[in-house]
Amino acid sequence: MCPSDEFEFFFEKEWSDGLPVIPPTEEKVSRMLSSIKDSPEEIVGEFPPAFSSVSIYSIALHAVMAGCKPDYMNLLIASVRAILKEKFNLNGLQATLSPAAPFLLVNGNCSKKIGLNGGLGCFGPGFRANATIGRAIRLMMMNLGSGIPGISTMSTFSSSSRYTFCIAENETESPWEPLSVTLGFSEKENIVTAIAAEGPITVWDDMSNEPFSLLRSIADSMSHLGSMNICGDTDQIIVFSPQQAKICSDAGLSKEKVKEILLEKAGRSMSEIRNTGRYTVSRIKSWSIDADPEDDNFFVPSVKNPDRLFIIVAGGIPGPMSAVMNGWNGTSRAVSEKFCS
Repeated sequence: MCPSDEFEFFFEKEWSDGLPVIPPTEEKVSRMLSSIKDSPEEIVGEFPPAFSSVSIYSIALHAVMAGCKPDYMNLLIASVRAILKEKFNLNGLQATLSPAAPFLLVNGNCSKKIGLNGGLGCFGPGFRANATIGRAIRLMMMNLGSGIPGISTMSTFSSSSRYTFCIAENETESPWEPLSVTLGFSEKENIVTAIAAEGPITVWDDMSNEPFSLLRSIADSMSHLGSMNICGDTDQIIVFSPQQAKICSDAGLSKEKVKEILLEKAGRSMSEIRNTGRYTVSRIKSWSIDADPEDDNFFVPSVKNPDRLFIIVAGGIPGPMSAVMNGWNGTSRAVSEKFCS
């Protein structure tokens, strides 16, 4: 018997993220698959914690459900490959108490072709590619991985970034090289980088016209005592608006120099950490730095490994602000994948 309301049918089956999904008819799925060269039967990996196999066909099916266009498929497949890599540790991310989610950053000409926004309002509503690509990932995490809230996903608060978390880098208005080039790829390549991260925390500064006061504020936000980073050994992302990146660039600071300053300034003393409930000697011994738990004056950097600090440019103009995105866990590492436009 055909359901009288196909949208209610999907809600009843718990195949939804709480929003209506597009019914994945064979015609719609076939149209999605027609945009790529991959075989529908190809297995990309397994989604934890249920470890159900994910095929190209199942990616196309969820792309339809999320509202994607066929043009998004190559990026979506690359994104799935990235988060299923062992080093990303999606299994842990699915079960964590944290609100963190897979953050997808896209570099390359593909962004313009498919309308993926990295400019004004990029983390918010109004942009189909941003909304539906990230949403397709979440639907697969739920339907193929059984990442169901309250059952296998135990995030205390969760976050709106768990609906969708995908942007382009604003390469056009950035004074610096894109993240993909920093990571060793060519400017001509389309790259998606997946990083387990929490949502952006705004660092507002509408008065600084030179970089050092600006970077001081960002460094402070990077190292607040309740963050995962200050007591962990995790990734961290700094999102500069074009306006604030230009303040640094106009003063002669390269992205690498800005990173160096932030690594030096963002942190807390051991005595400050000792006075929190998160202080344990075993946790300190697990860091990738040689820290002395007994030295009150020891400087604990927010990012212990320089390779785990990622600086990107996004958002629009005007924009007297930047953002800090805290990492999730030391067991998760960023993963980048190439894809064809």
